[in-house]
Amino acid sequence: MRKWLSTSIILTMLVAILAACGGNSNNGASGGSNKLVVYTPNSEAMLNALIPSFEKQTGITVELVSAGSGELIKRIQSEKANPYADVMFGGAFALYHDNADLFEEYVSANDKDLLEGHQNKSGVMTPVVSDGSVLLVNTNLAGDIEINGYEDLLNPALKGKIAMADPANSSSAFAQLTNMLKAIGGDYTSDAGWDYVAKLLENIDGKIAGSSSKAHKSVADGEYVVALTYEDPAVSYVKDGAAVKVVFPKEGAVFLDAGTGLVKGSKNQENAKKFIDYLISKEGQDAIGQQTTNRPLRADAAISDFMTPIDQINVIQEDVAYVAENKPSIVERYTDLFTQIAK
Repeated sequence: MRKWLSTSIILTMLVAILAACGGNSNNGASGGSNKLVVYTPNSEAMLNALIPSFEKQTGITVELVSAGSGELIKRIQSEKANPYADVMFGGAFALYHDNADLFEEYVSANDKDLLEGHQNKSGVMTPVVSDGSVLLVNTNLAGDIEINGYEDLLNPALKGKIAMADPANSSSAFAQLTNMLKAIGGDYTSDAGWDYVAKLLENIDGKIAGSSSKAHKSVADGEYVVALTYEDPAVSYVKDGAAVKVVFPKEGAVFLDAGTGLVKGSKNQENAKKFIDYLISKEGQDAIGQQTTNRPLRADAAISDFMTPIDQINVIQEDVAYVAENKPSIVERYTDLFTQIAK
């Protein structure tokens, strides 16, 4: 009898151990998994600055799936019943706003340390970096032409020498459009803002770049004097020693956040939360500020010498919710205006 009891106790313990092991291997939310699947459109430089140190710090192994943000969102949607991704890392507010049903609400304890106006207000998107609308000027070609803001782009000496992508097809060009409308008109519907856009299109002289990358590259290559572009690639040219300078429009520059979100129903949620926490930790934000050309969002984050301190820029705020909801009508008005001018 005593022998039977001992055997029974041992078997019970073995079953419990095996069940616990099985539970840990299949349920990342319980903290037993050391895996994390990250879907990301981010650059190699950004990922190299963050992923190895996160893995070393936590012992979590990261599997990266890289593609465009639109493609990745479609994949998350198709996998909704059985998510493969744990985290979406990258993408603007509109992406998370329009697909909120794909993400869990999670606000990191580090969220309080982000700059005012750049915190997680939606519950599903944690801002990680911010990118400003800038003018990239070829210093050799500009000569004595003063370019300090949007109004300077109306100079007749710049006619046909301004590079800009199509706001209907380029997110950075659309950001420039809403930036100038807000900076000059005060909102997105005023006649003052749209009158300026009309005059700018006249000076662009119908030469719309095929993509956002072609716009800034054409200035770095000496084909155009100035491009309406965004801070990340513009600063990379400065960092590499090109004959260019980055100008933040004196009328005001909008900084739009790119962020991260926890995929709803994902298998490794505790690891995903650790990753989100790390991205906006002091260590993570310092790595972004010093090893990439992206702008970190913590007030205490260190930035490199080739980045302009935020307190030296006239920053204005975009109504991101309004723009996300009204993008079709803004694009339609721009397209109608461009078509009239191009005739």
